[in-house]
Amino acid sequence: MSSIVATYPPVATYPPVATYPPVATYPPVATYPNAADPTSPLDITPVAGRIGAIINGVTLSGDLDEATIAAIDAAVIRHKVVFFRGQTQLTDEAHEAFAARFGDPVAHPTVPVAAGSRYLLELDSKEGFAASSWHTDVTFVEAYPKGSILRGITIPEAGGDTVWANGETAYDGLPEPLRQLVNHLWAVHSNDYDYAAVLANAPGDANSDEGRQRQANHRAVFASTVYETEHPVVRVHPVSGQRSLLLGHFVRRFVGFNEADSARLFNILQDHITRPENTVRWRWQPGDVAFWDNRSTQHRAIADFGLQRRTLRRATINGEVPVGIDGRQSRTVRKEQVASTASA
Repeated sequence: MSSIVATYPPVATYPPVATYPPVATYPPVATYPNAADPTSPLDITPVAGRIGAIINGVTLSGDLDEATIAAIDAAVIRHKVVFFRGQTQLTDEAHEAFAARFGDPVAHPTVPVAAGSRYLLELDSKEGFAASSWHTDVTFVEAYPKGSILRGITIPEAGGDTVWANGETAYDGLPEPLRQLVNHLWAVHSNDYDYAAVLANAPGDANSDEGRQRQANHRAVFASTVYETEHPVVRVHPVSGQRSLLLGHFVRRFVGFNEADSARLFNILQDHITRPENTVRWRWQPGDVAFWDNRSTQHRAIADFGLQRRTLRRATINGEVPVGIDGRQSRTVRKEQVASTASA
């Protein structure tokens, strides 16, 4: 008997298994505003939750490579102020050369430069006081500095810290009705202000002959030319596009408001900026360098060091004319030389 061979259908064929590109990886999401950028080539240690970071392992000079300069610039914009410890190798010349890598260094518009320098402003406590009120540098002019680089030379054994505040997180934290108000608000900034209040921490009686003479001498230098400039209260950052509050002790009044209403509104807004949550405090050591974005911060020295010597030198970098939310630019409304009233 012949056997029957079983037949089967042909083996099914299938299309080749699909291949997919590897799963994309993303940097971790920042869990707080001041987190370090994981893509930065720098060794960065944030100091406070909303502002301030230490950059480690960089020796400052005018000869740094372009990649390092670009990374420092990005860190300044991100962290608002960055700190470098132990930069005792910096001379005045090297300080100016480093500043020049970020733009054109500019001298203070009224105060003479430090001896032996081209652009540096000396901050010396030999008269027993410091700039101990909140301000953004030189906002009484139209295109005020975009950045400042401060170098510690003689530092008190105790006291004399500097505090910075973040104007961007202050704006973000405003209640919505207040934010809508400031979005269209402009302020007049001037270097003709209450010098007695700013020098209140100087030793001695402010109402004594010595105190009045100190105020007159300070005014004779700082306000030798009086400026008044209108700035938007909300400035748009030219690089990041972020909005920040632009205020500080050079504000005299708000456009369209009388002095009394201006003062009340100023105090409300200024209190939002200088909330402890928006600040970082730096304890100086000789050779420390602080580099801050002057377009989005305020700062003040803490005048708690008595008659100890405190000497620092500052370079400032030429800035852009601020632009408000509506695209309008700041403008100078007064520039006038004033005769000195200080005694010789």
